[in-house]
Amino acid sequence: MTKENSDAERSIAFQGELGAYSHLACTVLFPEMTPLPSPGFEDAFAAVEDGHAKLALIPVENSVAGRVADIHHILPASRLHIIGEFFLPVNHHLLAIPGTKLSDIREVRSHVHAIGQCRKFLRQNGLKAVVGHDTAGCAADVARNGDKSVAAIASELSGKIYGLESLAVNIEDAGHNTTRFLVMSREAKSFDPRLGPAVTSFVFHVRNVPAALYKALGGFATNGVNMTKLESYQVNGNFTATQFYADIEGHPEQANVRLALEELDFFSREVRILGVYPAHPYRFKARLAAD
Repeated sequence: MTKENSDAERSIAFQGELGAYSHLACTVLFPEMTPLPSPGFEDAFAAVEDGHAKLALIPVENSVAGRVADIHHILPASRLHIIGEFFLPVNHHLLAIPGTKLSDIREVRSHVHAIGQCRKFLRQNGLKAVVGHDTAGCAADVARNGDKSVAAIASELSGKIYGLESLAVNIEDAGHNTTRFLVMSREAKSFDPRLGPAVTSFVFHVRNVPAALYKALGGFATNGVNMTKLESYQVNGNFTATQFYADIEGHPEQANVRLALEELDFFSREVRILGVYPAHPYRFKARLAAD
């Protein structure tokens, strides 16, 4: 194995700059791997597809901001497989040049989602919000420009990387602020359902006939399969061709899941499984808290 191949086998791609929450998630979930920053989500997928990284860690939804735009368009088109999920609590920091006081700050820069998740803090402190490309990039800009009137909302990791000081911690509006990530790989990974709860993710197109979606999904209800996510979006700008993305709890080898997928297939033009993987423990902790 060449050094280049060896480095790729130890690399995990993510979207954003060093210090992004996706970078933080990589360090928590795969501390032994080398994070590989990528400008866009397509670049992170391509890094794995082209063999420059072994895995990619991709955010798909946030408990406050909702789904991450574009991901569910990229997922079906990619050649990658979902082999795991991870939930990261998001703790926002107000980062500034060392020696800055909160009263010095006039403007705060960050990604649109981070700004939206910290509205109360910004309003209470009379701070002007300016949308930037991503959280870590805004932190890097603050460090580079050295203007004490400008701060960034980003992760604690960003502060450490760019030499910034945390003027306020955990400034997010909601304590449950959590992002769900998917682990993507070139190779599918088998998962034995006897080892624990599973999640199955798939996309499908229903037939263009009345009540097709109702009939296609009926098998999940009658077979007692819990569907935790269902999203739709148009394909190639065609308003009569809708693709659906779904997550269910269960494994295709389990009888009830197998029967539900067979019924889905009968009423669909296409069903493609994107991954079968272990359910992360946070999924059940969050459910108990909600109950």
